[in-house]
Amino acid sequence: MDKKRCKWCNLKNKLYIDYHDNEWCKLNLDDSYLFEMLILESFQAGLSWECVLNKREYFKEAYDNFDIDEICKYDDNKIKSLLLNEKIIRNKLKINASVNNAKIFKQIQYEYGSFHDYLKHFTHDKIIYEIDKTTNELSDNISKDLIKRGMKFVGSTIIYSYLQAIGIIYSHDEGCYLYKHELN
Repeated sequence: MDKKRCKWCNLKNKLYIDYHDNEWCKLNLDDSYLFEMLILESFQAGLSWECVLNKREYFKEAYDNFDIDEICKYDDNKIKSLLLNEKIIRNKLKINASVNNAKIFKQIQYEYGSFHDYLKHFTHDKIIYEIDKTTNELSDNISKDLIKRGMKFVGSTIIYSYLQAIGIIYSHDEGCYLYKHELN
């Protein structure tokens, strides 16, 4: 018998099943992962996560394996090449935002020592267990702060999804084999 998974998981997409089973809601606070997921989540705005996930490997290739130092140096020529890359999401506002957000992410790392330490300022290293929400007070607060710092495509819904992706918000459905309401 197949494992029951969250209702959003497309069981016909192996990438999506693997993401659901092995990555989503699993705590990963490594700054390089935090950066990659923030960039990818910002591309999700107005689209499905499945769409972004299906292009993830192409994004890695196009974005120098999410090397923040390289992305911070992207110039008009690099941005033009990204806009011409048919394998990724070619939204000019999102591409420009990704470069801008990389620079701000780097500033936050400098200010706090790491992006994880920045997030800890809001989360106090606690995991939130909740389902069927798209925003909460935590995502509202982080979103407001990132926007105040100049980031784009980081509204509360995107940040909530980001917090789920990195495991700060644990949201597997009650019927899912990975469901838990708190750590034992």
